[in-house]
Amino acid sequence: MWPYPFWIAHRGAGKLAPENTLAAFRLGAAHGWRMAECDVKLSQDGVPFLMHDATLERTTSGHGAAGERPWGQLAQLDAGGWHSRQYAGEPLPTLENVARWCLANGVLLDLEIKPTPGQDEITGQTVAACAAALWADAPVPPLLTSFSVPALQAAQRAAPRLPRGLLLDTLPPGWQATAQALQCVALVCNHQLWTPALVAEAKALGLRCLSYTVNDEAEARRLISLGTDGIVSDAVDLFCPARGQALADAQPGAAQGGATS
Repeated sequence: MWPYPFWIAHRGAGKLAPENTLAAFRLGAAHGWRMAECDVKLSQDGVPFLMHDATLERTTSGHGAAGERPWGQLAQLDAGGWHSRQYAGEPLPTLENVARWCLANGVLLDLEIKPTPGQDEITGQTVAACAAALWADAPVPPLLTSFSVPALQAAQRAAPRLPRGLLLDTLPPGWQATAQALQCVALVCNHQLWTPALVAEAKALGLRCLSYTVNDEAEARRLISLGTDGIVSDAVDLFCPARGQALADAQPGAAQGGATS
């Protein structure tokens, strides 16, 4: 049985709160979402923390490469003021912070391994090992995803029991063999890639079919009708629990056990 809900809140709460912060997780959960996606990388001293970009400028008060700063410096940055005054002073969270919050609040996690360039293997290894320890007693572990094959390979070695998903923006030759070698449970594609043929091929390989980043109701309906298994979305206020459930229930191809958030 696939344990994850159909709707997954992108970076915590989409664009309604500063991405990859606990404030975003709280807001997404307040809208009824039971699973969130986030990005994790390593500080200079090896602390897994949440951030999408390789550099600090867009989403924090800092400057330069995030992976070149020790956690003690990163922890002092404002990761909310760029979004709105309401969130000024919101800190960057560590993976441990997020794990504790998710476990306490019953929120599941799509954990994208987002290495600083050149740190793919150490990031995959460290994030997977930390996740395995943090969710050791959890009934549902996080889903580890990444565009980086070396990061997923390292994660596979470090924590083979954690489920993995291969992220794809295009369909490269041999993606099937890559997903199988990584023993992935899911293929997470740019939503535009999904066709009936691709869904059928992925499912024949035993893969669940997830999409990013879908903010349009018509596209959500198309993906549901294809029988895909999950959508990552910024639209946490549009695809609220009741509306999202209704969208899924209206389609005969909807995934079982899915659209509950």
